[in-house]
Amino acid sequence: MSSLSRFNKIALISLGAVGGGLAYYHINSGKTERKYSAHNSWTTNFTPSVKWDRNWDHREPESVVRPKKADTPQEENEYNERLEKAKSKAVRHLILIRHGQYHVEGATDKDRTLTDLGKLQADITGKRLACLNIKWNLLVRSTMTRAQETAEIVAKHLDKNIEVKDCQLIEEGAPIPPEPPVGHWKPEPRQFFQDSARIEAAFRRYFHRAPPEQTEDTYTLLICHANVIRFFVCKALQFPPEGWLRISLSHASITWVSIMPNGNVVLRALSDTGHMEPKCITSR
Repeated sequence: MSSLSRFNKIALISLGAVGGGLAYYHINSGKTERKYSAHNSWTTNFTPSVKWDRNWDHREPESVVRPKKADTPQEENEYNERLEKAKSKAVRHLILIRHGQYHVEGATDKDRTLTDLGKLQADITGKRLACLNIKWNLLVRSTMTRAQETAEIVAKHLDKNIEVKDCQLIEEGAPIPPEPPVGHWKPEPRQFFQDSARIEAAFRRYFHRAPPEQTEDTYTLLICHANVIRFFVCKALQFPPEGWLRISLSHASITWVSIMPNGNVVLRALSDTGHMEPKCITSR
């Protein structure tokens, strides 16, 4: 009886060892298979909640070139040539700067000038931008007083030959009703109606891939306002735009968006204030 019992124990141990080995092999082979799948077809076992719209700026080559007239080799070659010529070749870098701290109690826009701290914030950010050693192609500034003042201070640290433009489209406003609503901020419905089209037009003007004839990367500064920047970021990343008010932006902070030649969008920095001392950082 004891011999049979020992035999049973040996058999059970042997079966356990074999089973464990098979399990180890199966688990590791599964990992290899999943790893292989992840690198080659990551969508096989995953369905994104929202798919990326490749033609978000309506500049996808297939949407701008003349389609094929017939399925012939010559027409196919000519079509491919047209596609190649229509492809973007450079990166558009958009660096968005929020204005510095300002006097919120001003009755009119002209009264809402920068505070002493706001001027210091703009100066520090201007120095930071200068340190990046970037050849700036364009500086666009909102026509509101606090943005104009911020832009003037920032521009002192940049190349004197930089092109400067004023743009009413990027003035502060209410892009769309935020979700969730915020109790202390309740614009009139007509304000959303008036501002949304303007801010959407601003997005379309500045956010798009580089034209095919552009061969070098460009760097554009947009000096404007928190609501506008937050909405732009949501739109550019194809996040729900009604979530714009969930993002906090500090005064004179740097937000950096890059639009790649294939239309992909990269957020390189959001409300960056790492160049400021903590005592200089404010958001209201």
